[in-house]
Amino acid sequence: MRPLLALLLLPLAALADGAKYSVSYPASDKPGELIFPATYNLWLPEGVKKVRGIIVHQHGCGTGSNKGAVTAADDLHWQALARKWDCALMGPVIGEPDKANCRMWCDPRNGSEQTYLRALADLAKQTGHPEIATAPWCLWGHSGGGFWSSIMQAKHPERIVAIWFRSGTAYTYWQKPEDPTKERAIPEVVLPAAAYEIPMIANPGAKENGDKRFNLAWTGSLAMFKAYRAMGAPIGFAPDPLTSHQTGDQRYASIAFFDACLALRLPTAGNVLRKIDQSKGWLSPLLGTEAKPAGEYVGDKAESGWLPDAAFAKAWTEYVQTGSTKDTTPPPAPFNVVTKAGAEGVEITWDAHADFESGLRQFLVKKDGQVVGRVPEKPTNPFGRPLFQGMSYGDTPVQPLGQMRFLDKGAKPGAKYEIVAVNSVGLESK
Repeated sequence: MRPLLALLLLPLAALADGAKYSVSYPASDKPGELIFPATYNLWLPEGVKKVRGIIVHQHGCGTGSNKGAVTAADDLHWQALARKWDCALMGPVIGEPDKANCRMWCDPRNGSEQTYLRALADLAKQTGHPEIATAPWCLWGHSGGGFWSSIMQAKHPERIVAIWFRSGTAYTYWQKPEDPTKERAIPEVVLPAAAYEIPMIANPGAKENGDKRFNLAWTGSLAMFKAYRAMGAPIGFAPDPLTSHQTGDQRYASIAFFDACLALRLPTAGNVLRKIDQSKGWLSPLLGTEAKPAGEYVGDKAESGWLPDAAFAKAWTEYVQTGSTKDTTPPPAPFNVVTKAGAEGVEITWDAHADFESGLRQFLVKKDGQVVGRVPEKPTNPFGRPLFQGMSYGDTPVQPLGQMRFLDKGAKPGAKYEIVAVNSVGLESK
């Protein structure tokens, strides 16, 4: 553990904890290319020697979603997942203007697939990590991002570690309507056999069921789950009991899911993903709240939800009942604590890693053992647990980004300062 305490006038050396890169492309008027501008932000953990995978946090449709996505690669909690597995964290930002046709990007055949692959190649050069161009992907998609992920699944199944569909899939849109006079909403998508080997979770909001605007997110997710499970795919169903179309506290479940899948699937050598042994997973009844090891499950396995391991089965059980997950372990202690005396008082800065299980809510600033400040003073999140970085509708930090900084106004040199991290369930670092 790096030092927690910093004595005034004896600052620790500040170390970079990661690096952010970005590539941008203008809108194109060429046939088959993306008609919207796009930016791809990529975060790399400090000291990573070889990037083993790309965690893609793909926003949904609309200007609100793409504006919120600007900070996706800055998310400390998602960075913790990337850091654990020597992965990069990518936040695409598709500049869809107001009232534009979202399918011109959320269907990757309309140019966003090509632009995404181009971004990976360009970022591989920019970062000095050529493996980024060929590394496997974890795809997290909200709404239109889930739509995009479901078609990318057909196009690149050999590259995908796992997929989390939050309130979105294109599955029902490419199905042939029962009415013979109607056409498919989008061109047909044919899933190769390899697509049914990818671990997946369908994660609609329970309040989308019957909702005038978002009902299709529920029915589409359910239809996809049933169809894919009938094909033997390792897919689970995890309805969020608290939400409609907003992402809520799903990150506590989705990060746990990707963690389990990365452990099972990342190559030990070469670039070929390891296959899932479903017999070692857990199963749950559709719309149920309990899971059992696959070997102990007595229900119809063909209609059950598949979960990758015991740890995620526990998180899933908590999530489908409460909309969140529990955590009993404290967060990591902050590090690189630096103090600087000035005319206005003493400025304290620090670095910190998010609690892997439950992220970060707040920091306590202690002076000679007594709390003299909180950063932020009152953490907020209208969509779930209060967080240090806040939370948007689409699971991204709010702007301006929170700063790990506190000014002890009027203070004089000579005091001892301590920074304590608080995770989203209220546990404090040691």
